[in-house]
Amino acid sequence: MSNPAEFEPECAPAEFTAYDPYAMPADEIQDPPVSLGDTLRKIGPGIILAGTIVGSGELLMTTAMGAKHGFTLLWLLILSCVIKVFVQVELGRYSISSARPTLGAINELPGLKIRAHWILWCWFLMTLATFFQHGAMVGTVGQCLNLAFPSVSPAIKEALPFLAGAITNRPELPWTFLVCAVAITLLWSGSYRRIEFITTCLVVGVTLITMTAACALPMTSFPIPWSDVVAGLKFNVPGEGIAVAFAVFGITGVGATELFYYPYWCLEKGYARFTGPRDSSDAWARRARGWMRVMHFDAWISMVVFTVSTLAFYFMGATVLKPQGLAPKGTEMIAVLSRMFVDTFGEWTRIFFLIGAGAVLFKTHYIASAGNARLTTDFLSLSGALKFDTPTQRAACIHRFSVFYPILALGLFLAFGDPLTMATIGGMAQTFMLPIISGVALYFRYFRLDSRIKPNLFLDIMLWIAAVSISLVACYALYSTVLKLLSETK
Repeated sequence: MSNPAEFEPECAPAEFTAYDPYAMPADEIQDPPVSLGDTLRKIGPGIILAGTIVGSGELLMTTAMGAKHGFTLLWLLILSCVIKVFVQVELGRYSISSARPTLGAINELPGLKIRAHWILWCWFLMTLATFFQHGAMVGTVGQCLNLAFPSVSPAIKEALPFLAGAITNRPELPWTFLVCAVAITLLWSGSYRRIEFITTCLVVGVTLITMTAACALPMTSFPIPWSDVVAGLKFNVPGEGIAVAFAVFGITGVGATELFYYPYWCLEKGYARFTGPRDSSDAWARRARGWMRVMHFDAWISMVVFTVSTLAFYFMGATVLKPQGLAPKGTEMIAVLSRMFVDTFGEWTRIFFLIGAGAVLFKTHYIASAGNARLTTDFLSLSGALKFDTPTQRAACIHRFSVFYPILALGLFLAFGDPLTMATIGGMAQTFMLPIISGVALYFRYFRLDSRIKPNLFLDIMLWIAAVSISLVACYALYSTVLKLLSETK
């Protein structure tokens, strides 16, 4: 496309277009908070990230892994949650110091460019695969609501006979359309502040409920087998569980998509604006170090939140489902997952689990759609496909993609219909992308970062450990996948 199209502005909420998150006006420079209380009041991007993380990977894949393999892969789950945060904070550090979002910063790197940097095209391919995860979320929320309110679908069949055949085969369909409509409504009318508020409420609620249920297991007929938990902390990968294990590594904890999202949320929160444009002054370096301290608090608090939630789901699957030989899969996935609560605490918990599970997945779909809309808008601008002259034009494009992505997710679920397989596809794509984004973080650290704000030796060492371990896991996953494909072709 030799002449990029100029994107016409469209009506968008005033709250959303009130400022340009990438602008650096001098009157917005602020000194960083000093006290712990003031610092905690400035966190937010990590909570949005935690809202994205605690979703299909945790509810669907983590519990399925626990149900099938018990505590064997506990070590990998903990590693997945902790190690990738060191890459996350390095990307956030460069974003604050440069005021550049992820894709824009990557597009400035040396290397092959075909309209845009080759890494941006890798991101684009990964994002296409992760839309299968979104389809899994939409479909599973529909399954949750259909099981929670089973009389609705029959009533619709009776009122609309021409839909009877489709609803008979897939009774969750009316709910999936409702989920799509609600997501579009919230995304269309939402700004960063609304996304942060909704996410915080849902993350806190889901984390408390799941953690309480897991902690109550010792008082039920399914006590936690602590000897198995200890054994699960030792390095061990069952042969038949390699594919799902590495997909879980890609999708749990901070996945590749979340690593791309995080700098965008940091910019919209205002960390870079508060720091101000980079200059040679001591004042800028002091502000930058202070706001990076806030960013570190933000990232590690969110790590604690999503690790606790992830482990709670895993413990429920390994403690309750595995002893009964229950494997959540296909259209029966949510019905089987509900047994984690019903068999443990009684039938009265079924509807609470179903509504809570639906909220978990809807939250992730909602936030990830908002993040993808921002990155897609950036990608189209950087590749020259679209041109934005004002922040309002940019906001209009984001809003259009916010509408499009829930519709795309719904279409993929209608076409494929197996949530676990769809989630696995997205997880594997993220696994293969993780080494690339880790390499980007290393390049920023050693070749682009201002020397006055470089991390300490401990963070440097952990960044290298994270990048190497992520690369080894991805290479092993690729090797296993190739061997499996070769064996199937013989």
